[in-house]
Amino acid sequence: MQDTFVFIILGIIAVICGIIAWSIYRISVQNKQINKTLEYQYNLIVKMQSVLKSKYATNAVAEHAEIIYQDLLQCLIPIMAAIDIMPRQTSEHPLWRAIGGIMDEYAKNPFALEKLRRAIKLDTEVARNLDNYMSHADRLLQHLGNTEPDGILAQTFTNGLLGQSLTLFAQAKALATQEN
Repeated sequence: MQDTFVFIILGIIAVICGIIAWSIYRISVQNKQINKTLEYQYNLIVKMQSVLKSKYATNAVAEHAEIIYQDLLQCLIPIMAAIDIMPRQTSEHPLWRAIGGIMDEYAKNPFALEKLRRAIKLDTEVARNLDNYMSHADRLLQHLGNTEPDGILAQTFTNGLLGQSLTLFAQAKALATQEN
C-alpha cells in the first residue's frame, strides 16, 4: 500500500512536471511571438519617424519659403506703388502676381524701366526696398543652389520671374547710379 501511495505521488509529481514543462514551452512560444511583434512595431516606428522627419523638414522649408516670399512682397509693394504698376489678376501667390505685373508692364512698355530708374534715383525708400528685394532674392537663389544637389529648382527660379525681376532691377539700379 505504501508503494501505491508513492507511485500515486510520483504520478502526480510527473503530471505536475509535465504541466509545468508544457506551460514553460507555451510561454517561450508566446515570448517569441511578442519579440517578433515588438521588432515589427519598432521597425514600423522607425519608418514612421523617418516619414515624419521628412514631412517636418518639408513643412519647415515651406514655412520658411512663405516667410521669404512675404519679405520679398513687402519690398515690392512700395516699388510698385512708386512706378504705378498693379499686380497680375491671377490665382498665383501674391509675390508672383506682383513680379508678374512688373514684368508684364515692362514687356508692354519699356518706359517702365525709366520710371523705375527715376523712382530709385529720387526716392530713397524705393532704393532701399529695391536693395532689400535684391539681397533677399539673391540669398534665396544661393540657398536653393546650395541645398539642392541637382540645381533644378534654383535654375527654375533664376530663369523664371524672380531672375527676370532681378535682371530688370539691376539694370534700373545701374542706370540710376550711373547718372549721379
